[in-house]
Amino acid sequence: MEVIYTGLRQMPEAVIQAAVQEDVDVLGISSLAGAHNAFVSKTHSEAEAKSFNLKDILLLVGGIIPDADITALQGLGVSAVFGPGTPIREIADYIRKNVKPGRT
Repeated sequence: MEVIYTGLRQMPEAVIQAAVQEDVDVLGISSLAGAHNAFVSKTHSEAEAKSFNLKDILLLVGGIIPDADITALQGLGVSAVFGPGTPIREIADYIRKNVKPGRT
């Protein structure tokens, strides 16, 4: 796997621009500040504006995400949420099992 790290405090526009430019198979969003619902929603809107179909990729969220927010995130196309301390191997295994065929 190749990871493209865009840095801290990126705006949804920059995240989608990087995803389009790099032709990603997986988009991972990390949130530790409690703005995950708004950020994922804005990222989703930005993707639609750029005709970038998030349904074609695996969308993951990690960080401090309350259980009560997971359903709303899944409604925006988030496939899985990984909390603090999740082993990297667990995330990598999830990606290997769930990345869409033909997008490897």
